[in-house]
Amino acid sequence: MTIKVGDRLPDGQLSESTGVDGETGCSLGPAIHNVADLVKGKKIAIFGLPGAYTPTCSAKHVPGYVRHYDALRARGIDEIWCLSVNDAFVMNAWGRDQKVGNKIRMMADGSADFTKKLGLELDLTPRGMGMRCQRFSMLVDDGVVKSLNIEGPGKFEVSDAETMLQQA
Repeated sequence: MTIKVGDRLPDGQLSESTGVDGETGCSLGPAIHNVADLVKGKKIAIFGLPGAYTPTCSAKHVPGYVRHYDALRARGIDEIWCLSVNDAFVMNAWGRDQKVGNKIRMMADGSADFTKKLGLELDLTPRGMGMRCQRFSMLVDDGVVKSLNIEGPGKFEVSDAETMLQQA
């Protein structure tokens, strides 16, 4: 069943790699985080997408949240997360390519376990991409979903940073 407004985020873990080896340039980590610990007492904008380095994700989704970071923070958002079914090393490298800095936490759900608990999985196996995450955004306050925007197949209309700004 898909998560809905008013629901508490399910228990789960996400991984994150934030460091880079100075000698090799490779991502370090990852750190494993319990979602419940991360969201406690915070207002978080979470956006999910099918994959790192994919066209819409790289050209529109992530750049929009980077561009509107200050406005979102001014509306009381404590953190912005990008969630994808990729490993933490890929998410770290993609974050560096996207120049997210400390604006967006690039959260990895490598096996899609958390994405499945949200009910937001997307089976792209026929396209050679395996199980992925639907494109969505949600506003979470102290672990409770306050708004949820799920895109239709192939769409990018409601999960963008501009929509999140209106809902924050």
